[in-house]
Amino acid sequence: MPRTGRVVLPNYPHHVVQRGHNRQVVFPQSQDYRYYLDTLHEWKVGYDIKVYAWCLMTNHVHLVLEPPEAVENLGRLMKRLAGRQTRYINRRLGRSGTLWEGRYKSSPIQTDAYLLACCRYAELNPVRAGMVDDPDSYPWSSYRSRPASSATALLDEQPTYRALGRSPAERLQHYRHFVLAGTPDAELRLIRQSLQRCQLTGDGRFIDIVERLTGRRIEHKAPGRQPLPR
Repeated sequence: MPRTGRVVLPNYPHHVVQRGHNRQVVFPQSQDYRYYLDTLHEWKVGYDIKVYAWCLMTNHVHLVLEPPEAVENLGRLMKRLAGRQTRYINRRLGRSGTLWEGRYKSSPIQTDAYLLACCRYAELNPVRAGMVDDPDSYPWSSYRSRPASSATALLDEQPTYRALGRSPAERLQHYRHFVLAGTPDAELRLIRQSLQRCQLTGDGRFIDIVERLTGRRIEHKAPGRQPLPR
């Protein structure tokens, strides 16, 4: 069966997930997380990609990324991240073979309605997995990296986030309150299923906008009942 064509939109955020091959561990030690983030930092600049959130779990990664007009840069960045991490882990552990699943999943996000929701979803992954009780206790996500003063070199501020307050400290306070409120069940299902099927994360209005932008009909299946993995 041919692969479903991926929808990638310029200047729109995308929720991206890449999993380890057969769900194997991709970050055995702390230094491996740092190496991945260093690569992300280096090549987000090279490919002009904005980074709005990340969460590195032991066997998969969540990223919220915005490609420029050159939408192919999203795929290039993901290929660069996967390739460099694979070579690094194989060299360090004296092993060979693949590290990641063959194809990452991505879902364009309706910015005004779901960008912060997808950031929250990513940053709450360690809490849902029972690894920590508070997202601030997990060192490998953007939650604890959000500064109270200004944007960092790795993390970008999107206008939706800036609208949370007049100052960086006020924005951070409101955002943390939003995250700690948790993800409503309906929102959780929508984000998971949109990502699993590489569909849009948004409502009917967003689908209409994307159809006009792309000139193609966007299939959007109704949510199923099967539970999806984190």
